[in-house]
Amino acid sequence: MHILVATDADHVVNDITAALSSPDTRFTICSEGREVSRLVRKGDVDLAILDLQIGSKGGMAVTMDLRLDESSGNLPAVKVLMLLDRKADVHLAKRSSADGWLLKPYDPLAMKRAVKAAMEGPAEPAAATVEAAEDSAEEEPASAG
Repeated sequence: MHILVATDADHVVNDITAALSSPDTRFTICSEGREVSRLVRKGDVDLAILDLQIGSKGGMAVTMDLRLDESSGNLPAVKVLMLLDRKADVHLAKRSSADGWLLKPYDPLAMKRAVKAAMEGPAEPAAATVEAAEDSAEEEPASAG
């Protein structure tokens, strides 16, 4: 599996690579959100793990850009796991069509479960984040009638 990690925090890179390293896993590290699409365009990224803040562009904006470019055929499809700072940020992951999300702080087991859930299902939150989604104050959009 090829994982693109986009964050400007070294400790996040260390946590992710320590939790997910295996003989079958490759990592590409990116510290600037504007570079993610270019790296995905190369075509062999299976999963993008995006921090909520990535240099001068946030994870939500990066995810939305990826989804728009995928829908127009300009980028290959890639699964996205967002790393969130607080429960209130769950709505950002939902709105940007992330395949999964994980609240900080997290442990290695939670990271592995989140990756598995993001890779296996369509927009299903990882088991470790279900509580956060249920606790979110986000309201469902009202019907236009």
